[in-house]
Amino acid sequence: MYSAAATREAALAAIAALCNGGTINIYSGTQPTTPDTALGGGNNLLATLTFDATAFTIPESDASTSSTITASTITGGTAIYTGVATFARALTSGTAVVCDFTVGASGSGADLIINSTSVSSGASVTCSSLTITQNE
Repeated sequence: MYSAAATREAALAAIAALCNGGTINIYSGTQPTTPDTALGGGNNLLATLTFDATAFTIPESDASTSSTITASTITGGTAIYTGVATFARALTSGTAVVCDFTVGASGSGADLIINSTSVSSGASVTCSSLTITQNE
């Protein structure tokens, strides 16, 4: 029998491994209900960022009721569309969907922090942090 903490740590480790060498697509519009839900007509791809080969730093296991992983280096990209960034979708290096994230600017409390949520075609889009928190 596994403990809730062990299950939480395994889930985070699996997400981290799936993201290794993958990408982050940043979208405008309403975030779909789940990552398995197809994108809608109002979801425009604004920019694509790239995870490092080791996407996340995995902390030592702890006994608390939640745990957080923090992304390693994420390479920025050039915006291909103009719009307001509202969510992001992580993909494996083989382009399978891993999970969705909230997107915001510094101080917003979002999962993925980018230089500006107002994205203009041709502008640089950079990420200052990405964290995932998993509760028991």
